[in-house]
Amino acid sequence: MAPKPAAAQIERCGEDHLEFETAVREHQGLVYSMAYHFLGNRAVAEELAQDVFLSLYRNFRNIKSGSHLVFWLRKVTSHRCLDYIRGQKHRAHLSLEEVRERPLKHQDPDPFISGHLRRMVTSLPEKARMVVVLRYQEDLTPTEISEILEMPVNSVKSHLRRSLALLREKMSSRLRVEPHE
Repeated sequence: MAPKPAAAQIERCGEDHLEFETAVREHQGLVYSMAYHFLGNRAVAEELAQDVFLSLYRNFRNIKSGSHLVFWLRKVTSHRCLDYIRGQKHRAHLSLEEVRERPLKHQDPDPFISGHLRRMVTSLPEKARMVVVLRYQEDLTPTEISEILEMPVNSVKSHLRRSLALLREKMSSRLRVEPHE
């Protein structure tokens, strides 16, 4: 006996729900990590990740494959991060100079996660910062970043070049000003 249309629809909803749960479990680290490395705030990154997955839930039927899902998550996360920062510009905030610096952990072998470098990356302009996060945190190529941020590949490369030069300059001036302890 063939299932009734309503029964088939209910069965499909159950399958979608399980697929969605699996997608969240597999990719929540990617979304949170991108948001955290861009925003530098755990609570905001968690909220933003929830928002991205809520949007995924609403659009889940439009996802065509696993690679499309990863692309979609990176794209939506990138845009939500940029939107969040733009919204924050209208609020009062402290400059980086006003924030008391925490001492760096010397046992931390990864320089990307050091507090100082994270603050320097956070000080980059929004699009340049997202390009740096997608390139060095997510290990994407300039072509992939170009697709996600919907900008020409040469613009992505320019953002990377300028950002790295600025970070080098800030790092070297910081080392000249503060002798190594």
